[in-house]
Amino acid sequence: MIRSSRYFVTVMGIMALIYVGLLLAMVWAHVALVSGNPQSAWSTLTRPEIQQAILLSLGTSLLSAVLSVWIGTAIAYLISRVRFPFRPLVDFLMDLPIFLPPLVVGVSLLILFRQTPLSRLDDLFGIAFQVPAIVLAQTIVGVAFVYRTMKATFDSMPVRQEELAQSLGCSWYSAFCKITLPQASPGLVTAAAIAWARSFGEFGPVLVFAGSIRGRTEVMPVSIYLELNSGNLDGAVMIALIMVVIAAIVLSVTRLTGGVQRGGVRR
Repeated sequence: MIRSSRYFVTVMGIMALIYVGLLLAMVWAHVALVSGNPQSAWSTLTRPEIQQAILLSLGTSLLSAVLSVWIGTAIAYLISRVRFPFRPLVDFLMDLPIFLPPLVVGVSLLILFRQTPLSRLDDLFGIAFQVPAIVLAQTIVGVAFVYRTMKATFDSMPVRQEELAQSLGCSWYSAFCKITLPQASPGLVTAAAIAWARSFGEFGPVLVFAGSIRGRTEVMPVSIYLELNSGNLDGAVMIALIMVVIAAIVLSVTRLTGGVQRGGVRR
């Protein structure tokens, strides 16, 4: 390896070492604080409202991930395969939730269901400051990430096999289910994992649109916020550590199933 290349690799290695070290230090800080005062940390988990927040987070994030995958995959396939007017505009709007500040998403949903004719739906079904508000806020953001992942997946796949199947009498729907989806399964698993992770950790839109009502709309990120506001740092750290463990488990399962590819040098 020539000297300039050695310097180049060394600089990249130092950056990687610093970043990975920072991530490990963040996890260590959680564990160290919890182990330093385990009684206070574990007492937080025995409270009914925290246990309910954990169950609510798992339930709403799973439902939001399923909805996000359905909606995001359908729109991604439509944009990738069909040419229609205003297609670039739709593609632009699908990325908007990713770039908008999270609080803006929450405020927009709150205005939509409280200050427009859609407020009638809120009066009939009780959306804002209820559990449906959590799912809707999580799904709005999750769909955008699923869309971007699946569109890249569909764009990288050849259309020839689908066209051949349709020429042999297969319907577009059957070609999509039997040919396209199986080939797109790694991207689909990745999209589902990203949607779940975003939903599980969503805070801003949920806080604004669903509120922070104990025992009703309190998910785990909101629990951390409430515990910090009440001065219970140990409890907040314990909840955060649980979120880290759950996220690590989901990431490990996703990698084992091939959803998140582990890259490397191919020769």
